[in-house]
Formats: sequence, C-alpha cells, structure tokens
Amino acid sequence: MSLIKSISGIRGTIGGRTGDNLTPIDTVKFAAAYGTWLKNNLEDKKLTVVVGRDARISGKMVQDLTMNTLTGLGINVIDIDLSTTPTVEIAVPLENADGGIILTASHNPKQWNALKLLNSKGEFLDAAEGAKILEYAEKDNFDFSEVDDLGIITRKDNYMDLHIEEVLKLKLVDAEKIKKAGFKVVVDAVNSTGGIVIPALLKKLGVEVIELYCEPNGHFPHNPEPLKEHLKDICELVKKENADFGIVVDPDVDRLAFIDENGEMFGEEYTLVACADYVLSKTSGNTVSNLSSSRALSDVTKKHGGEYNASAVGEVNVVQLMKDSNAVIGGEGNGGIIYPESHYGRDSLVGVGLFLTHLAEKNISVSQLRKEYTAYYMSKNKIQLTPEINVDEILKTMEEKYQNEEISTVDGVKIDFPENWVHLRKSNTEPIIRIYTEAKSQEKADQLAQEMIAEIKKIVG
Repeated sequence: MSLIKSISGIRGTIGGRTGDNLTPIDTVKFAAAYGTWLKNNLEDKKLTVVVGRDARISGKMVQDLTMNTLTGLGINVIDIDLSTTPTVEIAVPLENADGGIILTASHNPKQWNALKLLNSKGEFLDAAEGAKILEYAEKDNFDFSEVDDLGIITRKDNYMDLHIEEVLKLKLVDAEKIKKAGFKVVVDAVNSTGGIVIPALLKKLGVEVIELYCEPNGHFPHNPEPLKEHLKDICELVKKENADFGIVVDPDVDRLAFIDENGEMFGEEYTLVACADYVLSKTSGNTVSNLSSSRALSDVTKKHGGEYNASAVGEVNVVQLMKDSNAVIGGEGNGGIIYPESHYGRDSLVGVGLFLTHLAEKNISVSQLRKEYTAYYMSKNKIQLTPEINVDEILKTMEEKYQNEEISTVDGVKIDFPENWVHLRKSNTEPIIRIYTEAKSQEKADQLAQEMIAEIKKIVG
C-alpha cells in the first residue's frame, strides 16, 4: 500500500486503486475530513483556508480537488498556487485564515503527493487534532453546503514575494553585510518552487546566483532528498564556477543544505548548528532539536550559556518544546530551521538569511566555518523484526541494561554515552527498530550501531 495516513496528514502515490493510493477520491475524502473538523471546531463562522502547493506534476490536479471540496463545504479558499511549505505557514496568519493546506510530499519522489494540514496559527496540527481528522475520514459521513452557501476561491499570486519581505525584515538578517560580501552561489532547487523563491531572495540580498534545476516543472532530476549521494551535479558545478558555496533545498523548501567552496557537503545537521551559533551570539537563550539530531547543537548552545533540550522526533514536537522552553531557535537535524522571530515552522528562506549574515560577519569560507564546530558522524540503521516480536519489551530491556548512562525515554530509548550516543525507536508503520548513532568518527558511529544491533538480536534470540 502506498497510502499513508498519519496525524500530520495523508500522503500517497498518484494513480492506482482507491484506498491504496492518493487517488482523486482519497484526496476529496481527506480534504472533506479536514474541512469538517474546522467547521465543527469553529461554528457560526464563515471559514477561510489558505491552499498552496509545490511544483509536483500532480500538484494542480490535487490542488483543484482540495479547493473545490472545501468550497463544497462552504469554506472560502485563498489559492496561493505555486508556493512553499513555510510560505503557506506565513500566509495563514497574514490572511487571518482558519487553517491551511500544503500540497507536497516534501522530499518524496515525484509520484508522491500529500496534504499537510495547518491550524489558524499556520502551524502543524497536534496528535489529537490529527487523530480527529483521521476519524472523520474513516466515517466518510460529510455534510456539504447548499448552493447559496458554497465557498469562493480567491487567487493571490504574491505570497512568495511577501515571504521574502518577511525574511528581509528580520533584525538578524543583514542585507547590507551580505551584499558587501559579494557572494557567488549555485542553487539546486530540484525543479520545484525553491527554484523561484531562493534565487529571488538571494538577488534581493545582492548575491550572484547560478541556477541549477530551478525550473518549477516537477520533473526532479535526482532523488529530491538533499543527501550527499544525490548532489553530485551541484558539488561539481560549485567547483567549476569557483562559487563561494552551494544551496540545496527540497521540493517544498523546508530543508536546507549547503555545499562548501570545495564541492563538499557542509552537513545537513550543521545547517541548524551554524544558524543557532549566529542567533545565540546576538540573542541569549535556549535551543531545541529532536533526539535524533546532532550533539553539535548542544555544544554550541552551552558555549553561548544557553540550555539545550531534545524533543521526540517530529516537527510538531520540536515546536511544542521550543514554546515550553522559550527557545530562540530550534529545528531538526535534516536542515530544518525554526526561528520563532519569524514563525514556528521549518523555513529554508529564514535559514538562508541567517546563514549568509553569519558567514558575511565572520568573513571566512564555508569550509572554515565548518571547522569551527565539533565534527560528529552519524550512522543510520534499522533492524527488521517479525510482527510477533514485542518492540517495547526490547526497548525496555535496553533501557535497563544502560540505566547508569544518561537515558531519555521521550521517544523510544536514547542512551547518551560520554563520547557518543545511540537512539533506538520503533517505527509506527512497520515492524522495525530504527538505530541512529553518533560519534566523533564514522568508524566509531558504525561500530556502535553494529554493537547495538548485535545486542538487540541477542535479546530477540
């Protein structure tokens, strides 16, 4: 099955049979469930929802189905069309809307699409809200509006420009400093909407831009997840053009990665580390990332006298802990920057503004900047289990075995050793245990992972 229903939305592959894929019928059903949830929560009010999409080939079809379903429920729609996830998040409060839907499968390949759901603050729904929408979708019992009460669709094409303006207004984004630095940058936006908005932002910042895969046609030229093995072309082009660095975003522009001047990865984990280093140098405060993110953020936070906290995996969990701990910056190790001065959502535009100001202030190369942070290396593995094996019991046994170490059970079991860590999590969708390790060399990270896998296999017998 290629239809995945979760509290954060619904995603699936286009085509195929209803209930097994993201077919038009599944799209309508889920949009209707979201609209029904909004109506039940906010009675006696004409509702408005912002809808935007990335450049996927299926995007226009999925968007039309979604918007027309909402109008059929009597909900007004603000259509911002080609957009980014953070742009829709910003548009919701700017429009005083009651919610938002982003049509994107993020870093998934082109055959995938998804409906990501926002509340009236432009933030992702929490677990209870998501569960309620899934319940409505299962019941498939919707009450559509009569002809005089249908919603209307209003098109607004300027939201990516407004998003750029919001970034330029941020106190810690210094356009003058960036302009003076005279950066030359290559951008790989995997032929999605980042190809419109990232070069436009850079030009406003006085940066010389070389565009690679910036045509928003949805034909992804490589796997859209911004990992080293997918980014050979930009790494080569940075060197060929003698560029200062490269910028890579995923299709919905909430993950940000940098390539240094030698065509080497800066490291997705270090996008947040560098941005946090800059923000903390200007604003004292705390940081948050999830339990599977690099220890380097904790190191930088302590250096500036702040407190670091780790949340369960998932953006909504990071955001909640950021609010609870008054964090000045946070995010996820996959290149997701959450800067509350702008909004509580991962935003590559904000990340670009902060990172470039940091680099311009320091007046050093990207490779030199990377050397300022402790080098950590990660290993990501999983163990396939048979369905009858009790994963919770395995995790409990591991927790007891390492009870003398620093342990977190917020999300699976994370064991912090003095020099490295391991995070064991069970998947919500399949019988596997995910094993993430981090150490000061790749060899040690891989070795720790293999040791943990051997221990778990011993427990399973």
